[in-house]
Amino acid sequence: MASSQEATIQSIVAALGVFGGAPSKDALDQANTWLQDFQHSADAWDVCNTLLVTPTAPEQARFFAAQTFRAKVTYDLAQLDASLLLPLRDTLIAALETYAAGPRRIIVQLCLALSCFALQTAQWEQPVQDMIERFGKNPATVPVLLQFLKVLPEEIMDSHRIPITNEFYKERSAQLLTANANAVLELLAMYIQAQGITAPLQSQILLVVKSWIASGEILAGSLARTPIFDLAFDALASDPLFDAAVDTVCDIIHETQELDENMQVVERILPRLIALKPLLATSHDDPDRMRGYTRIFTEAGETYRTLLLDHTQTFYPIVEALAECTAYTDLDVVPITFTFWYRLAQSLGKRSTVPPLFIQAYQALVNITIRHLHFPADQSSMTLQELDDFRAFRHHIGDTLKDCCHVLGSEMCLKRAYELLTTAMTGAQTWQEVEAPLFSMRSMGAQMDVKDESVIPLIMDVIPQLPNHPRVRYSATLVIARYTEWLNLHPSYIPGLMTFVSAGFDDADSEVPAASSQAIFYMCKDCPTHLITFVPTLHTFIKTVGPKIVQDDMVQIYEAMAHVLVSMPMDECAQWLKTFSLEILHEVHAVVVKPGLAGRDELRRIADGLERLEAMLHVVRGWGDTLPPACRGTCGEIWTVFDQFLAKYGLHFPLADASSRVLRQGLQLFQDAVLPIVPSVMQRMTSSFETSGFACYLWINAKIMAQFGTEEAAEYRALYLDVFTRSSAKVVQLMQTKSTHELPDVLDDYINYLLQLSDHAPDVLFTLPGLSAGFHAAVEVLTSTRNDDAIGNALFVLRAILVHDSLRASPTAPPKWAGYATAIRSVFAEQHPQLIKNLLTGVVDDFPHETLHTVSVILSAMAAIWPNELAACLASSLEAMPTKAVAPAAKAMFLNQVTVALRAGDQNAVKNALMTLVRESRKTKDRRHAFSQYDSSQY
Repeated sequence: MASSQEATIQSIVAALGVFGGAPSKDALDQANTWLQDFQHSADAWDVCNTLLVTPTAPEQARFFAAQTFRAKVTYDLAQLDASLLLPLRDTLIAALETYAAGPRRIIVQLCLALSCFALQTAQWEQPVQDMIERFGKNPATVPVLLQFLKVLPEEIMDSHRIPITNEFYKERSAQLLTANANAVLELLAMYIQAQGITAPLQSQILLVVKSWIASGEILAGSLARTPIFDLAFDALASDPLFDAAVDTVCDIIHETQELDENMQVVERILPRLIALKPLLATSHDDPDRMRGYTRIFTEAGETYRTLLLDHTQTFYPIVEALAECTAYTDLDVVPITFTFWYRLAQSLGKRSTVPPLFIQAYQALVNITIRHLHFPADQSSMTLQELDDFRAFRHHIGDTLKDCCHVLGSEMCLKRAYELLTTAMTGAQTWQEVEAPLFSMRSMGAQMDVKDESVIPLIMDVIPQLPNHPRVRYSATLVIARYTEWLNLHPSYIPGLMTFVSAGFDDADSEVPAASSQAIFYMCKDCPTHLITFVPTLHTFIKTVGPKIVQDDMVQIYEAMAHVLVSMPMDECAQWLKTFSLEILHEVHAVVVKPGLAGRDELRRIADGLERLEAMLHVVRGWGDTLPPACRGTCGEIWTVFDQFLAKYGLHFPLADASSRVLRQGLQLFQDAVLPIVPSVMQRMTSSFETSGFACYLWINAKIMAQFGTEEAAEYRALYLDVFTRSSAKVVQLMQTKSTHELPDVLDDYINYLLQLSDHAPDVLFTLPGLSAGFHAAVEVLTSTRNDDAIGNALFVLRAILVHDSLRASPTAPPKWAGYATAIRSVFAEQHPQLIKNLLTGVVDDFPHETLHTVSVILSAMAAIWPNELAACLASSLEAMPTKAVAPAAKAMFLNQVTVALRAGDQNAVKNALMTLVRESRKTKDRRHAFSQYDSSQY
């Protein structure tokens, strides 16, 4: 036995040693898995006890032993007989005594283990008093006691991992925390006044106070009656104690949120806060201190928000302090205040009048915010990440401008931004000073009054006069994009602004044309009727400037144009849509009739054109049951072009994908007018899929089935069956030559196709060999993808097959149902072992939570219709599950529960067993996640 334990210890040391070098991923995974499996074992108790008391063992091994004790106590206490519980406690306490001088990380793990043990073990009647008695009298062991007292409430508050009932938790947490709160507070107060107390001990005491306050067990009023209250504020002057003091002060303030009950404490806190305010001016060179003060004032501002409103003069220094914090230069500190300004604005917005002091505060905040929006003078010194972070900050602080608008009104805020803009334009100012007010106008656009007649006209008048700098033009163009709802009510500004926006497409800076396309999009979307007369001009503009504009921007412009078209009378809209479409389709036809194959650039232009056409058709959608004259007869002509095009270029994926998306929009546009060409379309899509294996061809056939799958004519039923059989055969071929992980799109679209068949054409779905291929594909998807939608759809397909009413004999059933049932039973008999294995593996591994109901329905159906087959496959399916997904005991319990349920014919019991298995699996995964951080920083 000793030699076996010694060998295990050597294996632990070796596995931990892997993390000290530069191992491969496989070596890391192997070591990690071995260590986690060891933690699950019952031998871990004795082995880790030996490791802890072996001073010659490497420190990383002893730390692992302490960490394992925490894991075992948290999850596996049930492995121990009740008679061994108190000896285990004594072992942990003895280990704490041994390691009283460190290392600290071992002390922390042992204290965490003892905290979890105390919560679960009613046999330990007085844990807090016992620990105080054992460690609280010797100065050398007091730090151990303080560490225990710190983690105890934290572990109890975060006890979701611990397997105890809610009733026991409530009773035990009251015994451990509530019953001891006063004693702990008195003990800490005594320690804080002890002669010769050191800064590290003071810091520990503050952290213990923070922990007990956060748990709600030490009340602010009780704390205020002890010397700890003053120490927390006084400690802010000490560098070693500053961080702990900030945390504690914030918690003290937070715990006074029940203002009526804590007014006496608030009255003591307020002078201490006001006394901190002058320190903001002297701490500008210390971002860490500014961050701490900002946290304190923000907590105070949010907690005392109603007092700020009801007793403004008294509490206004907090607002002044927060304004200073917001104006600070460190942009990591500034965002701490944003929530305060937002919540205060919401509260002020509910009042009939805003006190003048708050008006002044938010006016100052507008200036502060716009100042923060200035780009640095020298961006070349910034890394790309720093520049991205600054841009993200600008959008974040832009929301604070919306808060200012909420309090002051958008007119006042926009007027201030306009004043700053015009001031910057009249002097020899930098472009940053011009751009920042423009950006602020863009941010405040969401709060504008669309009927404003005073400030927004001034802004629109000044935009064409702005200096020609790319960043200025970019922001100005996006201001136009944000104010298009106002432009819709003030159309006289549109021609001049359209000229300004269009000129942006000539800018060499790539972001300016992108902004221009966005502005045109929103102008067309929000002002469509005013732009109808511009359509010929825009059409000419697209043809002449289009080659210089990047594809993403052109797609947005075509989509924008479509918004104008749909605001036209139907016939006029159809005529313009035909014009735009034919321009693109003529290019498609040109490469069809061209001898030989077109070049790469030419094909790229075709793909781009099809993408633009798709964007336009997506907005137009259609005209209902009646096609306008311009569209009658064009459906077949357009399909002829696409049919020839795909016959020639269907193996070129970008063209195939773009074509399929345009065809999808065509199905919606022409509605029933498409029906005569459906056979030709489906045959082309099927043959193209057989040749290429591209999923987009399956996708179109699925859309056709969704739209026309209920057509009863014999030629359509024969067509659908032929397409399904051929498509399924191709899917089978692909799955034989490639792994399912290489076919995510094909399988996803094939599954969607099967869903349409189950809804609209079951007479097609329930035929062999297509059903066999479909069933197999759905089973494989369960373990070949992490796409939640694909898994959900595969389960829907399997449920549609396995719970079909044809499987339950009924004298009134349609005659064809007998054939359905025969096909389903044949497929299930062939494939049920893999189905059961994949279902069970999935529910304990990666299946989305919302799919569990579908799995339970499928298992219940199997239990009712195929109980023998289900029972025969359970054991092997459970054996195939990895231990990391579910513990062996949980597997055995599930097997027993389902076996009993099958014998009793109780389908509900099968569902309950499945839910129990899922819960046990989650516990296993939670455990592994919590204790899997083995890396060189720990060891």
